[in-house]
Amino acid sequence: MPLMTSVEHTARTEPSTTAGEREMLEGWLDYHRQTLALKCEGLDGAQLRTASAPPSGLSLLGLVRHMAEVERGWFRRILAGDRPGRIYSTEEDPDRAFHVTEADTWEEAYATWQAEVDQARAIAAAHGLDDLGAGKHRSGETFSLRWIYTHMIEEYARHNGHADLLRERIDGATGD
Repeated sequence: MPLMTSVEHTARTEPSTTAGEREMLEGWLDYHRQTLALKCEGLDGAQLRTASAPPSGLSLLGLVRHMAEVERGWFRRILAGDRPGRIYSTEEDPDRAFHVTEADTWEEAYATWQAEVDQARAIAAAHGLDDLGAGKHRSGETFSLRWIYTHMIEEYARHNGHADLLRERIDGATGD
């Protein structure tokens, strides 16, 4: 029997069908965050590190680590204008978040991801949807909070599709 992850009973809240724009965007972003956590529930460390299929090394643990980096990048760097260091990636390996090893644990990845989500929520709460970020993207562009929310929903939705396939490969589980 697999060891249970620390997100054993993730509650997923359906977004409102009648909310205003900001509540709707935040609801969908949280829904997709919760979906990724659900895809990881009930698996042990080895299962969470299981790669999809060669030559890809994509794993559920790698997706969670990647999303921690994405949360940090868009909310802390781009919206708030902070300059926090990278979490996993390096100059030599910009995709290091995806490259998991036996030493990489669910507990660390999940805690890091949730800390970045908490930071993102706090930063976003201080901004209006039309506010432009204080930081610039590597392209030199600035982005509004509305754009960042929309992009984050897209980013999670895309990776949750990957998570669906990974989970089905690991133990046959399918579903929302």
